[in-house]
Amino acid sequence: MHDLLVRAHAEGTPLIDGDSAVFVWEGETAPYLYSDATGWGKDDGISLTETAPGLWTHSLEFLPDTYMEYAYINAEGRWRDPFNKRLISNGMGKKNHWFGMPAMRHTDLALRKRGVARGLVTEHKITAGILVAAVQRSVYLYHPPTNEPVPLLVVLDGKDYATRAKLPIIVDNLIAQKRIRPIALAMPQNGGEARFIEYMCSDATLAFLGRDVLPLATEHLHILPIEENPGAYGILGASMGGLMALYCGLRLPEVFGKVISQSGAFGFDLMGNESIIYDLVRLYERRPIKIWMDVGRYEWLLTMNRKMHSVLDAQGYAPIYHEYSGGHNYTAWRNDVVLALEALFAP
Repeated sequence: MHDLLVRAHAEGTPLIDGDSAVFVWEGETAPYLYSDATGWGKDDGISLTETAPGLWTHSLEFLPDTYMEYAYINAEGRWRDPFNKRLISNGMGKKNHWFGMPAMRHTDLALRKRGVARGLVTEHKITAGILVAAVQRSVYLYHPPTNEPVPLLVVLDGKDYATRAKLPIIVDNLIAQKRIRPIALAMPQNGGEARFIEYMCSDATLAFLGRDVLPLATEHLHILPIEENPGAYGILGASMGGLMALYCGLRLPEVFGKVISQSGAFGFDLMGNESIIYDLVRLYERRPIKIWMDVGRYEWLLTMNRKMHSVLDAQGYAPIYHEYSGGHNYTAWRNDVVLALEALFAP
């Protein structure tokens, strides 16, 4: 048996050699390798090299603290890596394999801890009317373990942040450790197939938040009255949600004075013209908002986030900007949202 196969059976894959991750496949042919680092588009797959008869490999270099997801795919579909049992949902009904480089650490704040007071999460169904695609929409509300009035954080793609990013647990732990002030969460779920449309700088979605989500939160949560505390609320989103979060802050800064954009999708254009979001940044009088941006070093949105950071900085916004060693997924966002909450909701 080839030495690489011996190691694959013993250590699992990919094999970690210094800064390199070596992907190993055994068979007459090999599927294509897709990953956060290479891209997930139809033509982004990498061909493995036949190192020995029936042995296929490919090596990629990563930073020491990198978290990475990948999959083997060919015309017949996805293939499980027999040497890696670590699987995680990709949020679209499929499973990705994952691994971490030696210095990678998952945040322990996403785990329930003994003795930590828990906030209350409740699910509510609202009828959204004509403003958004899915008329019947779930909104998850988190009431922190305090009776004092608190700021509100609206979380786009709410169900995913609640279940995949474990956001309510993270907030419980941060409050208990006095690393953030108590906050409430309003987590509306997205519109499914209409998500892209709803989050593409949509005033209709903004109206939905103002007309339906904020009144629901006001009714069921003990939150600071926004009329007396302008800009006290925050808004959080990832990818298209990150774009929409910044849009909400620019359009309604008197409400959403704190913006958390994770891997914001700032690169869409219209027939060669930039997204309207750039016009709002450049042409509006500077809004009194605080902005957190983060993005993975191994994702296609890196360049456009660097551009948006520069544009915001040039207009005097001074956004807090962070690049993490990972890609476009909720595990990476979960680990980084801790820093965002500490930055914008310090006690």
